[in-house]
Amino acid sequence: MNSRSILKALTTTEQILNKAFPTSWNPLYSLGALCFYMFWIVTVSGLYLFIFFQTSIDGAWQSMEYITEDQWYAGGIARSLHRYASDALVVFVTLHMIRELILKRFQGARTFSWVSGVPLLWLMFAAGIGGYWLVWDERAQYIAITTAEFFDWINISTEPLAFGFAHPETLSDRFFSLLIFLHIGVPLALLLGMFIHIMRVSDSKSNPAKGLAIGIGLALLALSIIWPAESLDQADLSRSITRLGFDWFYLNFYPLINRWGAGPVWLMLLAFTATLVLLPFVFEGDKEAVAEVDPDFCNGCGWCYADCPYDAIIMKDHDYKKGMRQAVVLGDQCVSCGICAGACPSATPFKTINLFHSGINLPDRKIRTLLDDTREKLFDLTGKEKIVIFGCDHGTRLDAFADDSTITISLPCIAQLPPSYIDFLVKREHIADVLLTGCAEDNCFHRTGNDLMEQRVNNLRNPHIKTAAVRQKTTMLWSGLSGEKEVAAKLAELRSEHRARESNQEDRVELSEESS
Repeated sequence: MNSRSILKALTTTEQILNKAFPTSWNPLYSLGALCFYMFWIVTVSGLYLFIFFQTSIDGAWQSMEYITEDQWYAGGIARSLHRYASDALVVFVTLHMIRELILKRFQGARTFSWVSGVPLLWLMFAAGIGGYWLVWDERAQYIAITTAEFFDWINISTEPLAFGFAHPETLSDRFFSLLIFLHIGVPLALLLGMFIHIMRVSDSKSNPAKGLAIGIGLALLALSIIWPAESLDQADLSRSITRLGFDWFYLNFYPLINRWGAGPVWLMLLAFTATLVLLPFVFEGDKEAVAEVDPDFCNGCGWCYADCPYDAIIMKDHDYKKGMRQAVVLGDQCVSCGICAGACPSATPFKTINLFHSGINLPDRKIRTLLDDTREKLFDLTGKEKIVIFGCDHGTRLDAFADDSTITISLPCIAQLPPSYIDFLVKREHIADVLLTGCAEDNCFHRTGNDLMEQRVNNLRNPHIKTAAVRQKTTMLWSGLSGEKEVAAKLAELRSEHRARESNQEDRVELSEESS
């Protein structure tokens, strides 16, 4: 299966979920936020369990039994939530990583987020596996011995760690004090790493939509009640383990340790980690030119700074205009989306054409070129009602919709389009309708492009469409990849409305002639 087929499969799955739920509830659009959500459920439930947990050899298992059996209505549910939310965290992290890989969101300015996410995988598994130790049942005994033998292979201590689990007498209560310390410290390190992971993403989404959060929370609660988490028999180092309830979420590589030995598994895990870290550098892709600021036309308004989804723009004192500010682009964080160019108030075609410049631009896809290309295509139209469809390179493919009355223009992001262009085209070029499309709702490739464009069109954000008449002729449809049917249906609807308007105008003319 090639990359295009994989992308199509992902898109199809997203569209199916969009039909089943509101787009803001689509879990594939909120995987990062769901990871945070699962972390908080694990944290809150874990704090409750900590109140009743005893850090001793006998007390660990007995306290977990008390929580599960005697306090089933509260502690038992909390323990099950703790378990299932931890498993769900693994699922969401895995899906999040795979989705970003399919969408190629690991290169260029996104390299920092991708690479900083790799250590979080190790911390997540360390926290989950450590949690199993605390129960100190037969599963914990198997994990403890296997993990000790696994680390003994790299000789991290002068005395083999496995010796600590050779006999019951070699294990002390201090061991559980150390475990509880690690089980608190590792998640705290994970939380810190999660915030570092999103550090270069402005307005990062760390909370899922309310409906999605409630739905998943209720599902976990129902699972906790119907199928509560339980302990196996208490660990006993004097006897061998005869049965084992396995957790394939956190213990998936443990059978490989038993089958292959520690060395090959260490090699596999380190090779996998190195592959993830090196991926952005091996597959760098085509480097697009980053946005450039023209100090002559930058008035320091800060609109580009406010709209940039990647914190790639900062403001400084102007190079030579006293008392004014000037935008500066951080090249290593710019992804060439063009959103900043669409936010610049100087990007307006209503100025004298020879003075048309913009304070910020993509050097290889300038705003002026966009206008020239649009007007050139409009000049070739022969149809009666002119329609312009603006889309983005990551959304619905638009080439098939071009005909004698329709032109299509694709941008790096739909938010690169300045609202003044819509004003200009409708007024000066007599455009009947402008259709704005791009990525699916709540799933913009550049995170906020759709939202910014909606706010600009609806006069909720600067720059915005100036007149209500132009706003009425502007339609937005966030169809996403493989959204050709939706675009075709909307285009047919607009043309049907045109015919209806023409018919009404002809009827009015006939009535006027009859009355005269």
